[in-house]
Amino acid sequence: MIPFDVIPAYLLTGAVAGFFAGLLGVGGGVVVVPLLTILFARQGFPANEVLHLALGTSIATILFTALSSLRAHHAHRAVLWPVMRDLTPGILIGALFGAMLAAHISSRALSIFFVGFMLFVAVQMIANLRPKPSRNLPGRLGLGIAGTVIGGVASLAAMGGGALTVPYLVWCNVRPHQAIGTSAAVGLPIAIAGTLGYIWSGWGHPGLPAGSLGFVYLPALGVILLASVLAAPLGARLAHRLPVVVLKRIFAGLLLVLSGKMLWSLYGS
Repeated sequence: MIPFDVIPAYLLTGAVAGFFAGLLGVGGGVVVVPLLTILFARQGFPANEVLHLALGTSIATILFTALSSLRAHHAHRAVLWPVMRDLTPGILIGALFGAMLAAHISSRALSIFFVGFMLFVAVQMIANLRPKPSRNLPGRLGLGIAGTVIGGVASLAAMGGGALTVPYLVWCNVRPHQAIGTSAAVGLPIAIAGTLGYIWSGWGHPGLPAGSLGFVYLPALGVILLASVLAAPLGARLAHRLPVVVLKRIFAGLLLVLSGKMLWSLYGS
């Protein structure tokens, strides 16, 4: 069972993750993973498995936040379904492979990769780079290759893929709101394949806490979902009313703080 004193922290984690999933089309992993790492360490989970559990639980939450965010963006006609269709085969392959690979990487190496990826996302959001006007989306093969890369990295980092999908689509001159909406849709196949991969790779692993399904910690998942599913549509509605440049920069600052705190909880004295 979850200690009563950490339940508010799980609820807040879910609310923030769901809101930003809807607002920016990024999977909640950038918020959920560092916070779960801190909370799992406080709960005394095995140090070697804290990050694996945080990654598996995080990507499982995306199953539900992606559905909620997807419905809201579809209502605004912001999902490019043909693009999502062509990205999905590569997404599924990459996400499943990434989740299986994560189980064989040490917590230290995995945390360095995750924090490095968070810093990449933060710089990308702050820079707000603009594409060349002549650039367009590639064909089905090109989108399939892009989907494999996005799925693999997103699964390793337990994210919905928006941190790569949104910039990639904008780089191909897709309108920002459509890029965010399509990214929210892409988060669903990433979450399906990634969750199955983390369950499979953690199945029967010794030392996992009670309530774990592979590397998915079900008690935390349930509490986080209560807040995240409600918050995702709020973020999606706001995404279609306000410019997101300032909010992206605020979010980038949040990533920097959380990545530092995550490293401290893992390696600080």
